[in-house]
Amino acid sequence: MYNSPRIIHHGAVNGVTGSCHQLDINRVTSILVDCGLFQGAEVSGKFADNGLAIEFDITKISALIVTHCHIDHVGRIPYLLAAGFTGPIFCTEASASLLPLVIEDALKVGVTRDKTLIAACLKLLKKLIVPVAYKQWFSLPINSLSNINSHNTNTTISDYSNTHLEYQTAKAKFQPAGHILGSAYVEIELNKPQKHRVVFSGDLGAPYAPLLPAPKSPYRADTLVIESTYGDKNHQSRKLRRQNLQRVIDRAVTDNGVVLIPAFSIGRTQELLYELEQIIYQQSTNLMWQSIEVIVDSPMAANFTEQYKKFKKLWDDEAKHKVKAWRHPLNFSQLYTIGDHKQHLSVVKALAKRNKPAIVIAASGMCAGGRIMNYLTQFIGDKTTDILFVGYQAQGTPGRDIQKYASKEGGYVMLGGKKCYIKAAVHTISGYSAHADQAGLINFVKRMRHQPSHIKIVHGDLEAKEALQSCYRRMLSNAFVEIAT
Repeated sequence: MYNSPRIIHHGAVNGVTGSCHQLDINRVTSILVDCGLFQGAEVSGKFADNGLAIEFDITKISALIVTHCHIDHVGRIPYLLAAGFTGPIFCTEASASLLPLVIEDALKVGVTRDKTLIAACLKLLKKLIVPVAYKQWFSLPINSLSNINSHNTNTTISDYSNTHLEYQTAKAKFQPAGHILGSAYVEIELNKPQKHRVVFSGDLGAPYAPLLPAPKSPYRADTLVIESTYGDKNHQSRKLRRQNLQRVIDRAVTDNGVVLIPAFSIGRTQELLYELEQIIYQQSTNLMWQSIEVIVDSPMAANFTEQYKKFKKLWDDEAKHKVKAWRHPLNFSQLYTIGDHKQHLSVVKALAKRNKPAIVIAASGMCAGGRIMNYLTQFIGDKTTDILFVGYQAQGTPGRDIQKYASKEGGYVMLGGKKCYIKAAVHTISGYSAHADQAGLINFVKRMRHQPSHIKIVHGDLEAKEALQSCYRRMLSNAFVEIAT
């Protein structure tokens, strides 16, 4: 589209992971929005050997903007640094606190255990991070022609002269996205010779989710890049999904089995704890709920929970009122946190021997690694086990396979190279997704005073993208709505 800035997508176009978008401001300056890891079936083709690899030119990229700290939005940052990026990394204040923790874990799990290399990467990362408060404009750096390789410049001159307007200045602002702690959608205003407002949604939170306020729409967007994870679905109400959570656990523990909940360490785990505390509080005369142990087996989740406590100012009004009433939604008496790996293995062994129910929350959320793997290997073949999914399971992940094959005779999943038959009961409560549903994604655009003339849909399976595209086309007859490629 003439007079709209060029946006190049380096991920999240053939699925829901690897979010990474390049906004070209002019022929010598680009801004990167997120730099995430590919996961599941999306680690294929050129990403098969290394989903972290940076295989695009970073010469013109003057800054990185991070919308939030989930690994599919930040997991390739170490490789961006290794490729030579030394520009500022702009993020919200809470994300600035979380990002080193996430990157350290990503390095240990997927790159190296070498403490010297990890320390060097984290030192550079912390040097580049620029924390910015919500709702505060900040200037984006514009490169000079002398700093850019002439060969690359000549290539982009041709591109721009034919199709794209160049801008001389740019500024950005973070707005609360309600997805996880510190999450934001970002407004970028390009100016001179004319103004153009680009909005990147990042991941938008679901309305009425626990702990964090729901996102509010921006006043204006000329170009919108928006996620579509649940572009074809609507979630259950908050009240109904909490009732479903309680009902599943009530049913699951009647045989004294273990309830396994795979959950992301940041966001989903804290929301689950919040909801479980509320159920326990309401079931004050129910002996089962007053005695059941809630086990969080994830040092990362424990670290992130401390960050959630640290940034209570970002909680919604309901959560703040609970704190004032001397309740502790993320630190109640029946909550147990598992630390080192030795303790983790002891808990798995102990749960296998005892005849008492327990709820175990462990990462990873898509069963693609982490401590949940040992629990699944131990308990998935036991009929008294219940596996409860509360978040999206990407194609090609063990989580998606468990959902798909649990109801089939002889259904199995490959875990760590081992064929494990699924005898556990498997449940899915989609309402606990931290992503906006179709109605939320539609309302995000509908409630803008000045609605976009150009929408690019990313971060979703094809069916979800196509469904959302149809909705936007019906709503905005004059807008150009495309599925990003």
